[in-house]
Amino acid sequence: MVFSSVQMGALITAALLMIIGTVGLVYLDDVIKKIIGASFIGDGVNLLLISLGYKANGITYIFLQNMEVNSFLGQSSYPLPFALVLTSIVIGASTLAVMLALTIVLYKRHGTLSASVLLNDKRFGEDNDE
Repeated sequence: MVFSSVQMGALITAALLMIIGTVGLVYLDDVIKKIIGASFIGDGVNLLLISLGYKANGITYIFLQNMEVNSFLGQSSYPLPFALVLTSIVIGASTLAVMLALTIVLYKRHGTLSASVLLNDKRFGEDNDE
């Protein structure tokens, strides 16, 4: 498979986004920064899928009345990666909203967003509403 320069740039950017996100998830202590790292990983995967579906000099995958079937099949881009990315964007936005809402609850309950402090807290997991 031969990659165009645009596609290669997108693949490299996707790899960098996933690497930066993984480093953020593993090495950063702040919960908000970990959430941003997870978001970077999701965006990198989305860009990877889009770049794999890219076709140089391709046309959109809408079959018009005056098109020949063979030329349409030879020139159209691949629709499956775009459908997967659209679904992933919706799921990622919902997941991000839930993670941020849980972060607000963690901060109100424990007064910190440091992951190491939260994991070492003896009260973590107990119900203090009594």
